[in-house]
Amino acid sequence: MSFDRRRLLKLGAATSLGVGLASLAACSRRASSPPAPPAAADHTIRIANTKIELAPGVDISTSTYNGQFPGPLLRFYEGRPVVVDIHNDTARPEQLHWHGQKIPVNVDGSAEEGTPFVPPHGSRRISFTPGPAGLRFYHTHVIAGSDLTAGQYGGQVGPVYIEPKREPGRYDREVFLTLKEFGPSLSQGGDMAMDFLQPAAVDAKLKASGEAAMQASLAKGTPHGYEVGYKHFTINGRMLGHGEPIRVKAGERLLLHVLNGSATEIRSLALPGHSFQVVALDGNPVPTPAEAPVLWIGTAERVSAIVAMNRPGVWVLGDVSDDDRGNGMGVVVEYAGQTGPPKWSKPPASKWDYLRFGRTGAGAQAPDEVFDMTFAKDNAALGGFNRWTINGVAFSDKQMEPMFKLRKGRRYRLRMSNASDDIHPIHLHRHSFELTRIAGRPTAGVLKDVVMLGGYQRMEVDFTADNPGRTLFHCHQQLHMDFGFMCLFDYA
Repeated sequence: MSFDRRRLLKLGAATSLGVGLASLAACSRRASSPPAPPAAADHTIRIANTKIELAPGVDISTSTYNGQFPGPLLRFYEGRPVVVDIHNDTARPEQLHWHGQKIPVNVDGSAEEGTPFVPPHGSRRISFTPGPAGLRFYHTHVIAGSDLTAGQYGGQVGPVYIEPKREPGRYDREVFLTLKEFGPSLSQGGDMAMDFLQPAAVDAKLKASGEAAMQASLAKGTPHGYEVGYKHFTINGRMLGHGEPIRVKAGERLLLHVLNGSATEIRSLALPGHSFQVVALDGNPVPTPAEAPVLWIGTAERVSAIVAMNRPGVWVLGDVSDDDRGNGMGVVVEYAGQTGPPKWSKPPASKWDYLRFGRTGAGAQAPDEVFDMTFAKDNAALGGFNRWTINGVAFSDKQMEPMFKLRKGRRYRLRMSNASDDIHPIHLHRHSFELTRIAGRPTAGVLKDVVMLGGYQRMEVDFTADNPGRTLFHCHQQLHMDFGFMCLFDYA
């Protein structure tokens, strides 16, 4: 998905002028005209089961938005209200979550908060004011449990770009990439080592607690809890070598907007001979743009990065995992005038460190109140699935009682402790939070709505209670969320 934003904005201005003239003419006839029918929605999203082709001979049936994967790129304008019609052509109740936006509960797309479902074979019209600016996305938000055809295991994922009121324009062209796996299956085994996060220091007490709980479970003969693996890997719905290349010219500055639309997987991305200048995380500009040879992107995270196209050739932009890239997680980048098979080479070793993008020296503003949160795993405790708890409590969709009460306008610090060896992509609905401490190291200025918390690590994030109503907090890994890793905040 490649777009020239300047042309788009000019087109939008011309369209707005035409609409304004038409409205003026309509006003002159209003006294004698019959009542106008309801205005058309700005966007229409139709949820349906669809057959999509990932590669020649590789077809799958899954739920999609508007019969395609990814769902259509939606461009909104910061502060300009929009109306969206959502049609559900499936037999299941659905939720459409506007991830990363600061909007009211009734349209956020979470049943736990109180958003109405879009009924089976029914419709719902919603309206809201988009914001904040930057790369957001929309996706289904229902509990899948053991049903690997439901939730984000399917194809209900689409990018959103909210145009800022002022456009910096320090690039030539934008390209939107949605990373996604298909063909999920369950397995029971150990977790794959994920050692890419920096700082890497673990907390000895958390590790001792988590490992003792796991060893006690295994000693009773309990196998490891279920995990999900995948058969097909795609970028923008096509396996490597079977989609249109990203065609570039030498000297261009390409702005890549990368969305990890996976249900469960952390993804990486590298382009041989090139580096990424990270300018925004989760759609929010970072205080300190920094170069990285590899992007690491947790489930539901987004990275916006500028790539200087200064090494002509035909390359593979793909995952650093040979297996995942070999099964499709990549796309060809082709310079003008260059031919031949696409090349891949292993990128230099690097770690992913959120601290690099923050402010150094000054610490974050002091909070008004601190909440301690400990995340733990009960191995295979729910019919072979791991049960996840926050402060010893697994979320119940029967009670849905808020765990934390807030007061509007106050700044809260979440002091999070991970007593498991899993990396958790932590998400807070309807708010952004500031990273303030990672594995004991202070930082400030990086605003996100999802952050990867490393195994046996501690992290602190701050947010301001400025969007009243029930607010869902959860791990964005579908298996973790579905089996207890959620809680609610509430304030009026």
